[in-house]
Amino acid sequence: MVSNSGPIILGIEGTAWNLSAAIVDENDVIVESTATYKPPVGGIHPREASQHHADHLGPVITKILSDAHDRGLTTSDIDAIAFSQGPGLGPCLRTVATAARALSLSLNVPLIGVNHCIAHIEVGRWKTDAMDPVVLYVSGANSQVLAYRKERYRVFGETLDIGIGNAFDKFARGAGLQHPGGPKIEELARSATSYVPLPYIVKGMDFSFSGLSTAASVALQTSLLEDVCFSLQENAFAMLVEVTERAVAHTGKDEVLLGGGVGANQRLQEMLDIMCNERGIRFHVPERRFMGDNGSMIAYLGLLMYRQNTFISIKESYAMPNYRPDDTPVTWWQG
Repeated sequence: MVSNSGPIILGIEGTAWNLSAAIVDENDVIVESTATYKPPVGGIHPREASQHHADHLGPVITKILSDAHDRGLTTSDIDAIAFSQGPGLGPCLRTVATAARALSLSLNVPLIGVNHCIAHIEVGRWKTDAMDPVVLYVSGANSQVLAYRKERYRVFGETLDIGIGNAFDKFARGAGLQHPGGPKIEELARSATSYVPLPYIVKGMDFSFSGLSTAASVALQTSLLEDVCFSLQENAFAMLVEVTERAVAHTGKDEVLLGGGVGANQRLQEMLDIMCNERGIRFHVPERRFMGDNGSMIAYLGLLMYRQNTFISIKESYAMPNYRPDDTPVTWWQG
């Protein structure tokens, strides 16, 4: 039985390959269900991923409502519907938005469009004791260093081309590894015996991964796969840690939060932890289930926005594939 007098929010995530829905309150995740699109070969095809989401949305929503009912909740207890409005793959975003609109209208509750990137940050703050951190957000399509200032998450550094996750996936496909490539690269890197020189590309406060990924693919012609995986990781993560440390020095903040699916990588966590220890600041990383794309983070940010009456109309609920985190007013806390 759930006992709570605060808002209860249903959130739907579906920006790329992971479809997930959850119901949360102010204290914790009440229920969550996930259906993951797994391409048979190659990477994510937007149309096929959106069709996967359309096929599985009904069962996923039905499951969380059924599980919530088993815990004493009914649809009348849900105060709002939150959904990932962007950034992400357009076909996937439109599929999720359609489902969110239908639920909002059928339950007669407000609709909340959530910035996917900020949801990663806020679920991290919720599930750790981070207060006002510099954030390293790394996922398939996104790689950014952010920090809060004057009602915005300001971007201090970001990728100039592709996200680190996509760079790993690109290399992995060329090496014959199954999608997603990041976990396979991490596993193989543990067996490496030597470092292979690869590009290290930091330009001011920004970084670039496309050339690094291509160079790693070329290196496979003369080097062992395990060694190239190790070297690719080391260079990419060192680039990220360098820019994160610069942002810490610039802002004077005393904590770092890691978020996004690539953040589940143990080596990246280790390198950030070393940097934070050397600077005498705190390092935060939520448990693994909150690192990748998940419905709980959408629902929780929806809850924060619900408190501020930040709702959108059906007309305003269009997909925003290029929705930047610094385009979103952050009115729910003061750092």
